[in-house]
Amino acid sequence: MSNSGKIDSDGATGLAQPRIAAPRRGLSQKLAYGLRVGPSYVWQRLTRRLPTGKVHLIFALADHFEPAIVPGDGQARAPYDEQERRLERWCREYPKAIEPWRDSDGRPLAHTYFYPAEQYDRGHLERLADHCHAGWGEVEVHLHHGIPFADTPLNLRAALIGFRDTLAFEHGCLSFAEGAPGPRFAFVHGNFALANSAAGFGCGVDEELQVLAEAGCYADLTFPTNPFHPSQRAKINSLYECGAPLTERAAYRSGRDLASGRAAEKFPLIIQGPLLPSFSGVRRLRIENGSFTGATPPTLGRLQLWKQAMISVEGKPDWLFLKLHCHSMDPTQEEAVLGASFRNFLQSMVEGANRRGEILHFVSAREMVNVILAACDGREGNPGAYRDYRFKPWRNSASSVTAGSTSQTVGKR
Repeated sequence: MSNSGKIDSDGATGLAQPRIAAPRRGLSQKLAYGLRVGPSYVWQRLTRRLPTGKVHLIFALADHFEPAIVPGDGQARAPYDEQERRLERWCREYPKAIEPWRDSDGRPLAHTYFYPAEQYDRGHLERLADHCHAGWGEVEVHLHHGIPFADTPLNLRAALIGFRDTLAFEHGCLSFAEGAPGPRFAFVHGNFALANSAAGFGCGVDEELQVLAEAGCYADLTFPTNPFHPSQRAKINSLYECGAPLTERAAYRSGRDLASGRAAEKFPLIIQGPLLPSFSGVRRLRIENGSFTGATPPTLGRLQLWKQAMISVEGKPDWLFLKLHCHSMDPTQEEAVLGASFRNFLQSMVEGANRRGEILHFVSAREMVNVILAACDGREGNPGAYRDYRFKPWRNSASSVTAGSTSQTVGKR
């Protein structure tokens, strides 16, 4: 992969293709969104109950990490020196912000940096990898593609495998599974358009989940979407295996919930964050989707909402999984991820955990999936003990693993 990491947005076909516009979000789209997710939320409120006694909160922050981001213009890129300034400042200041506040296992609130393949820069990744190897996070795969032209399976596969191998072999990132060749990774789709689910915008590849599986992806952490996005399907607040064949468009639209005593079989798993209504003030409704933004910084009140989503492995209700997300390189979001609001939240969350009956575990995306798999296998005790249960850091044993694109066991059901 070149330093630029450019991906041919027309699928490298050389053929003229129609430009695909971003989906509208008018009244009809908002009504359709409500009709998709509303019944699921009501059913969950009727059937899910928070457990009595202490609960383990397994807390991961998926950072859509884009040093080149220009707020309000997804196709623009910030000047290179601004990108470098943002990255250097983050790597310097974030450890200072979180270092005093540790979870029950003595771990800091490290981010999982989902770095966009199409924005790859060797120098940026070297700096970020050093930051992560010092204990402040892990790097995984993010991708925006299919804009303004639909991508193709062939081009997508080449982009994923090229970036995967670059992260693993050149930067010591990602993970491996014992007995299986090649790096493994978690994934977040740009513009939420996983498996061509946004009316063709921002993807173009119906069979994207199959391509991801064959490239070594063990989990997708894209969802929930922003409010009223067409890619949001009815299945919410869940940890599950895709029910539809992975070759189908939006194959994540339904699936079998993960359960204790039943090993997960079909990868990538779908790991969702909280999605539920939030009422603030008289007749004021907001959709809570677990995002850290300038308008919605993290608070203890939001923490209670995240818990109410009750995202868990069936049969292990006292292990609650909180997958949240942010854009830390967006300068308009700094207060929510680095400023006083964030620091006050982190301090209050840690200091008051025992009083609220919580046992905190700050994990990466990889570690969260490992804890989930341990729960599926019926493991007990401290969930923090299962951070490396199946997928282990690539840099720890890279010399013993052979590169390759052979997939884990996946199904075209």
